[in-house]
Amino acid sequence: MTIVTRFAPSPTGRLHAGHAFSAIQAHDFARSRGGRFLLRIEDIDGTRSRPEHVETILADLRWLGLAWDGAVLFQSQRLPIYQAALDDLRARGLLYPCFCTRADIAASMTAPHGPEGAIYPGTCRARAAPDLARPHCWRLDMAGALAAVDQPLFFHDSRRGLVDADPLAHGDVVLARKDAPASYHLAVTLDDAAQGVTDVVRGADLLPATHVHRLLQALLGLPTPRYHHHALLAGTDGQRLAKRHGAPTLSALRERGVDGSAFADALRQGELPVGFGVTSA
Repeated sequence: MTIVTRFAPSPTGRLHAGHAFSAIQAHDFARSRGGRFLLRIEDIDGTRSRPEHVETILADLRWLGLAWDGAVLFQSQRLPIYQAALDDLRARGLLYPCFCTRADIAASMTAPHGPEGAIYPGTCRARAAPDLARPHCWRLDMAGALAAVDQPLFFHDSRRGLVDADPLAHGDVVLARKDAPASYHLAVTLDDAAQGVTDVVRGADLLPATHVHRLLQALLGLPTPRYHHHALLAGTDGQRLAKRHGAPTLSALRERGVDGSAFADALRQGELPVGFGVTSA
């Protein structure tokens, strides 16, 4: 079986060293095994995605010396696929419209916390005759979804071994947002299956989401890839390298004349040029 990995950035800003580290991990995993490395642009956030960021992402990856196989896949071209999956789940009674705002959820005294923050307390789950003309998202009835699955849920992670999936800990997750036709959870699950991704190589910060993705795979009859949640790139201060922490963008490094291939090789060794002190945390 041919190994297939992917890198799937969102064009909502410029890439930084943390993105580069993850892209290199996915690229090298496939190339070292004679496999394929794919590039997907997750551009369905209509309020934040920018075409100019797409061009910068492509230039950054080439600067790093990374080459992908085949055409770039754009999520914005797959909206009917996401809608079909939503229609299927809705017809099975597994989705319900939610009119709550983030402020409503944050203010709720009944909202417990899970792996990724506050869990939706189910305010709209049993709402009678909802007015769909009002802005709303679509949530997965997590308890109902689990009841509809007649198989044990688990996935394999290269650093953690066999992991029992616990999607219930995430509550009724959003599968279609008010401002986007599909959520990250739904789109990434469908896209990985459609692209034949055998090995998902991504940061450890996305490990919690895998529990939800495993349930969606079971509900939609999709294969389960192997997972490799790598350590996150962190500065010498222990903080994750990210734009909000002042990490320089790759395009800024390119403009400064930094050698991209040398930069990539340094990342592979857990090193960065002077002033970039980095560890894998």
